[in-house]
Amino acid sequence: MARKMDREARAGLSVKLPALETFPNQFPGYEITIEAPEFTSVCPMTGLPDFGTVTLRYEPSRKVLELKSLKEYLLAYRNLGIFYENAVNRILEDVVRACRPVRAVVTGDFNPRGGIRSLVEARWPRREGKG
Repeated sequence: MARKMDREARAGLSVKLPALETFPNQFPGYEITIEAPEFTSVCPMTGLPDFGTVTLRYEPSRKVLELKSLKEYLLAYRNLGIFYENAVNRILEDVVRACRPVRAVVTGDFNPRGGIRSLVEARWPRREGKG
């Protein structure tokens, strides 16, 4: 059982997803907030869909995320088996890799399942000693 849980815990983390495109930033010192209220992924344990709102808030440095590519990237999670805690952290890591923001926060506000609602937040830069 432990091996199965280990495999499921890593599910979706190394799957190739559509590339996040960027364009050159023209202005310093502002923040962008992007909300995706129809985010969907699949629980790797049950195969049931997870629904929620994913919000990305970031301060661009030299590059800004292009929204069409972000939409295609997020849509790729629709059939991906991944825990939503991992989805939030993977989205943050992929955004950071693509545009190297000054700072970024990804929040996943997931619909209740079994009477439990989850709110997951990942920040960049990571806190020292974490991740």
